[in-house]
Amino acid sequence: MNGLPISPQVFAILGALIEEKLGIHYGPLDKDLLGDKVALRAVEAGFDSLLDYYYYLRYDPAGPAELDALADVLVVGETYFFRELDQLEAMMREILIPLAEAGGARKARVWSAACATGEEPYSMAMILAERGLLDRVEIVASDVSARSLAAARAGEYGPRSLRSQVKVPPFAWRFLQKNDGRIVVSEEIRRAVDFRRLNLLDGDAIEKLGLFDVIVCRNVLIYFQDATARRVIDALTGVLVPNGALLVGVSESLLRLGTALRCEERGGAFVYRKVG
Repeated sequence: MNGLPISPQVFAILGALIEEKLGIHYGPLDKDLLGDKVALRAVEAGFDSLLDYYYYLRYDPAGPAELDALADVLVVGETYFFRELDQLEAMMREILIPLAEAGGARKARVWSAACATGEEPYSMAMILAERGLLDRVEIVASDVSARSLAAARAGEYGPRSLRSQVKVPPFAWRFLQKNDGRIVVSEEIRRAVDFRRLNLLDGDAIEKLGLFDVIVCRNVLIYFQDATARRVIDALTGVLVPNGALLVGVSESLLRLGTALRCEERGGAFVYRKVG
């Protein structure tokens, strides 16, 4: 235990604040989990009471900055290179690569939303580079965690980022170098991804990113309640071009949310298209 016990009352108000600001939902069974995670940051920030820490987050002028630091502790940065590869390759092959090959007045644009430490957008960049299309696609990647984004920009990873190694395409090793037990992403691939810090609950910030042909938002909505997930999906839909595609995780479905998107099967993967 962390030494800073969390009462049911403090759990309720802290959980409500975190859901309001970050979207992450903690149910009654998560009380001790949330208490332990918040206590780690509260102690680091110099607090000996979770109630005092809550009031600081909620009311102090420095609260928003401290909430950013807390987000680094709370967000689940579970990712690795070429995760759910069959689904990702199907989306690339059926939608993004044809757009890149067609050319046009502008580059195709793809956004990896909630990219954590960056393995997903780097995986997409490697797939495009292998086909000679990297310069025809703009790749934007975002996350709420500044710490995760710092790791993403560095492009240097431990073995966990390759724990699906049996599925790593052979061509990927052109862009990944092993260095003293670490995996280092090539400069060509790192330069191709534009990392931004962004909260998916911030509709204005999403709108400022501009329009995208494809948005990849995988394994994120499972941490939100339906009302929050619907709000996020509506914001993402707003920055999709007509007929643009949204890809969610293989275990996720938007059908219960009643969104304006149409579910389609493309090459063995389900995507959601913006009609119009």
